Amino acid sequence: MKYFIHDQVVLSREPEGPLAAHLSSFANAISAQGYNVWSLKRKVLIAACFSRWLKQRGVGVRDICFDHATRYLRYRALHFQPRNDDRAALRQLIDFLRGEGVVPPEQMATIRISATERCVQEYEEYLRNIQALARATIVNYVPFVREFLKHRFGDGKVMLSKLRAADVVHFVQVQAPRLHLKQAKLMTTALRSFLRYVRYRGDITLDLAAAVPVVANWSMPSIPRGISADQTRKLLASIDRRTAVGRRDYAILLVLARLGLRSSEVVFLELDDIDWDAGKLCVRTKGGQRIELPLPADVGKAIAAYLQHGRPKSASRRVFLRARAHITGFHGPSGLGCIVRRALKRAGIDAPTTGAHQFRHGLATQMLNHGASLSEIGEVLGHRHPQTTMIYTRVDIKALRALALPWPGGVR
Repeated sequence: MKYFIHDQVVLSREPEGPLAAHLSSFANAISAQGYNVWSLKRKVLIAACFSRWLKQRGVGVRDICFDHATRYLRYRALHFQPRNDDRAALRQLIDFLRGEGVVPPEQMATIRISATERCVQEYEEYLRNIQALARATIVNYVPFVREFLKHRFGDGKVMLSKLRAADVVHFVQVQAPRLHLKQAKLMTTALRSFLRYVRYRGDITLDLAAAVPVVANWSMPSIPRGISADQTRKLLASIDRRTAVGRRDYAILLVLARLGLRSSEVVFLELDDIDWDAGKLCVRTKGGQRIELPLPADVGKAIAAYLQHGRPKSASRRVFLRARAHITGFHGPSGLGCIVRRALKRAGIDAPTTGAHQFRHGLATQMLNHGASLSEIGEVLGHRHPQTTMIYTRVDIKALRALALPWPGGVR
């Protein structure tokens, strides 16, 4: 006899155990996340077998925890060939049951955090709530601050009032040689941020941020490397827009190229951020601000094509979604970086870099060449400080020499 759990899942025997009544809703939730039929059937089968095992051991639905899942997997390994995705399926099941309120959350033992970790958490909260920094920036800063505190205080009590300039200098001297130049510069930026925070708290009165050594001065002979207009056109033309993934990738790359958005700003775009009637796009910038940008017709057309004929069904409000289950928005900017790298490789384009930021630099370069002012460029790129836009004033000296008028009377 067949037992229908979902329109695509049929079991050969009647479900038993404390989870039998919840298998259908679990199947619906998994299906909504975009898993294929095979994965859907597999996850429901594991759930049904787990429920039967729970019944045999007299475990009620309110008593289920991850320890039961671990014990069941050991039992299952004795009777069936174990699979790598069995554990993930059971974790999904228990997370679903907890989300539905069927299974209560486990009581977690109180974990004593170290003095260093407590200080790091307070700093992280300051960056998020007071400074309103982007999550990516916080993630980059925190590890360096943690290492600095461990270097100075070890496992003991953290006494920020005891910090001295020599502590800062010594830490940079030890760490900088081990890091790539970009990472070393990021480390010093994080330290300055943390030391300003310590002064803000009132633990110190001296400006120790000024004591952070300069690892390397800006030495770029020209403006930051940006992808050229010809390379961008070639890249966009190479994308197969007959497929759903192609429509998505084309829309993403067009947004990067035409609007100069950061990859994080594209990742976190939501459907409600697009005002189709007014032709505007609301963007959450790096500093937590929200700015409105005009939505170019070609960009709007590309996004609309993806939304109508490429975007998978999902409860997520993100504009751009992953193409594989679990169908949801990208976890972070690295997802867009992978799309850019693959597209450049397929098109055979030797771009300045393989990252998404080159489109931002490319747009700024084109605007500068067409006579846009620094304030206009800064407004488009969402720069909070004019100094950030100033990097685009660095020009090629050879190009200037070609334009220079000869000195009257010859060389002197």
